[in-house]
Amino acid sequence: MMAVAQEQGWWTSNGMIAVYIAAGVALAAVVAWLLMRRTLRTRLRTAQNLRLDPDMNDWLVIFGWTPKVLYVPTMIASVLAALLMFLKESDWGIFAGIDPHLIGGVWFAIFFINFLIEEYNINLRLLLIAFSCTGFLLLWLHLLGWVMGFLGLFQHLAFSISGTGYLLIAVIGALTVVVSWLHGLFYYVAITPNNLDIQTGPAEAGEQIGREDYSTKVDTGDFLERLLGFGRIIVIFKDRGRPPVNLLVWRVDKKAQMLETVRAKLTVDHPQEVLAREPVPPPCPPAPPTPPQSEPPEPTVR
Repeated sequence: MMAVAQEQGWWTSNGMIAVYIAAGVALAAVVAWLLMRRTLRTRLRTAQNLRLDPDMNDWLVIFGWTPKVLYVPTMIASVLAALLMFLKESDWGIFAGIDPHLIGGVWFAIFFINFLIEEYNINLRLLLIAFSCTGFLLLWLHLLGWVMGFLGLFQHLAFSISGTGYLLIAVIGALTVVVSWLHGLFYYVAITPNNLDIQTGPAEAGEQIGREDYSTKVDTGDFLERLLGFGRIIVIFKDRGRPPVNLLVWRVDKKAQMLETVRAKLTVDHPQEVLAREPVPPPCPPAPPTPPQSEPPEPTVR
């Protein structure tokens, strides 16, 4: 009886309830995909349709990344820091003597640079001015003998995070980037030589705008942002009451070249020529027979 009661309780335990919920969610996702896969209009399908169109040689399909994608160097640094912290905690080899405050300081420096890239528009001139001012400040402090004292102020910023904490930061950042990519599957812009298609939903909820009613601009003014391969493509509408569409794109050099090619062309659909079969001329009627010519009569001799 105890075994039967334990077996009945096992099927209704918290662990099994969690399994039932996970299986239900997975089943609902599969059913939703089977029902909606015919109606979904994703960025990938649009690009495939344009690629298969024989009359469309140049086109561009883009979407806007979240600005948090600029924190990819911080995510990579978080993974490396988590690995180093796990090695330190395991006391394996030379990694047992790693200073966790040093790892935290390097990680914070990378994070701070990423914060500046996302928050401010730093062009090359501003970057040169910042380096020049920093060098002038260090030179002035060196003349006064205060350089080491000034650098000693940053010792109070030393902090340490566990390996699990670094890994959690990397996972949260990666999920943010993945969600942005999934959002771009249904919210994107397709640019062709004739019009602009703005997609704003998972179904056929697009808006077509003629090539005369908008203009485009490529913005790569942020120097540090451009070093990471990112830039902005801005769509400006002829209707001034409509705000422009600002898209943060990756590999902006390639996208800008494709955009220039698309905007420089105009596609005209040419009707396919139907080869008509030439009629066969009727046979010529036979020529009438030529009557035989009569010979002249011979002269009579008297």
